[in-house]
Amino acid sequence: MKIVIEKAKSWLDKHIFDEQTVNEVQELISNDPKNLEEAFYKNLAFGTGGMRGVMGAGTNRINKYTLGKNTQGIANYLKKSFPNEQLKVAIAYDCRHNSKKFAYEVASVFSANRIQAYIFPELRPTPLLSYSVKHLDCHCGIVLTASHNPPEYNGYKVYWKDGGQLVPPQDHEIIAEIEQLQFNEIKFEANHELIKELDETTDQAFINDVIKNGSFSTPTEAKNKLNIAFTSLHGTSITLVPQTLKQAGYKNLHIVEEQAEPNGKFPTVKSPNPEEPEALELALKLGKKTNSDLVIGTDPDSDRLGIAVRDLQGELQLLNGNQTMVLMTAFLLEQWQKKSKLNQSEFVASTIVSTPMMRVLTESYGVEYKESLTGFKWIAKLIKDYPELNFIGGGEESFGFMVGDFVRDKDAVTSILLVCEMAAQLKANGLSLYEKLIQLYIDHGYFKEKLVALVKKGIEGAEEIKQKMVSLRQQPIETIDGEKIVLIEDYQTSIATNKQDHSSYTLSVPKSNVLIFYTENGTKVAARPSGTEPKIKFYISVNSALSKKEDFNEVSLNLEAKLNRIVTELGIA
Repeated sequence: MKIVIEKAKSWLDKHIFDEQTVNEVQELISNDPKNLEEAFYKNLAFGTGGMRGVMGAGTNRINKYTLGKNTQGIANYLKKSFPNEQLKVAIAYDCRHNSKKFAYEVASVFSANRIQAYIFPELRPTPLLSYSVKHLDCHCGIVLTASHNPPEYNGYKVYWKDGGQLVPPQDHEIIAEIEQLQFNEIKFEANHELIKELDETTDQAFINDVIKNGSFSTPTEAKNKLNIAFTSLHGTSITLVPQTLKQAGYKNLHIVEEQAEPNGKFPTVKSPNPEEPEALELALKLGKKTNSDLVIGTDPDSDRLGIAVRDLQGELQLLNGNQTMVLMTAFLLEQWQKKSKLNQSEFVASTIVSTPMMRVLTESYGVEYKESLTGFKWIAKLIKDYPELNFIGGGEESFGFMVGDFVRDKDAVTSILLVCEMAAQLKANGLSLYEKLIQLYIDHGYFKEKLVALVKKGIEGAEEIKQKMVSLRQQPIETIDGEKIVLIEDYQTSIATNKQDHSSYTLSVPKSNVLIFYTENGTKVAARPSGTEPKIKFYISVNSALSKKEDFNEVSLNLEAKLNRIVTELGIA
């Protein structure tokens, strides 16, 4: 605690920190030791999706100074990396409290360092920022967002020249540059001549490319017959999704008006996360009222999407991220095959904690399948690492998907158009997305997944998560639901161990704190601390053969019972 107080007292220097910050820190020192410790016990770090944290004063908080220090470090790094170039950055922000203010402060720091800053003057989706980095020939990009985190959070994602998020070696080199800085070295005085607000031409260029990459010769009549309900969950997608669908020819779009107004308080939901069924309640109500074929919702920065489709009884049924990803991947593979574009130089990508069905599906088309760590920065890195291969698409279980490589991050805007194309074409042929999913299970095996996320907040929570992973390594699981463990992948040591013959091999992806257990019957359990939230996540996958549609409900119930047994057995209910 002594070290924490010393760090906090350094923030009382009025020559460096503004009056509001000084007063807030003084209040913490005088009256709130618990929150003081939380605010200063460490420096806020980059995770899988950039840097996210609670807003407020302190080194472990999102504020003008932690963001300013990051930005100054990036500015210094850019100057070293591109010494003879006129440096340019693109900046966007979402609907959260202080996002606009933080974005302009970031622009001020870049401009003070003689770097051209292009900024969207109003909130915009994260995939547009990723696109704009390449479109505007920038050296990097910044988006102020905390994605689907609670209202008290904000965050800072960094993108590199290719439009993808930071990956090695740039991430470690930039972090080193940031860590050696002192707060008094941040240049906050803006050079307004180097700050340029972007206009709608950038939006339209993005929409044009979304339609180019996400449309697949769907007849106008089929588009006219598709009925869609949509919610932006108070976020950024309202600025581009309706316009994109309209320009692509989809006219029957019903918007949840109560959630159409951007609002960082997210007043109509407990969590603005399309992974949570509660978040889409209003959209489902609208879908029922309007007899929609499809219900779609996005998170606040519009990189994730959740969908509901009509089941065999005609009721709206929410799909999970793995199911949505499998459907979109299957549709893309079918379209590429129809156009005779599959020539053994393509690949599909997903992550190590996503459904194993992605590999089975992709390889059935003779297409190469690649896996990465969790986070789309790693999928974007695969595109960069394999320039000789064409990227068809890919996603992860956490409701994110990327269509082609024109955006190098998960992209709900293009994914929504892709889902609409698929649904419209199926409906025109008398089928539904749900029936298509069942057919995929018949063709490739019924894979069913469950995610259990245990929230462990604060210092104690972080220690609890750490100890859980230590325990899983020191006392590894030997059986799951009566099935023997045959393979353990430890991504922290990069070693995979075959429990049958006791052989081992080196894992090819970068190191990460992830453990995956596989059984003799193909059951898979992965344990992973979240990189952006105070959670430890368990990803469970089971599978079974499915011979015909009539057996679907019975097999589904059996697999669900198995998943529930595993959750109980692991003690993570």
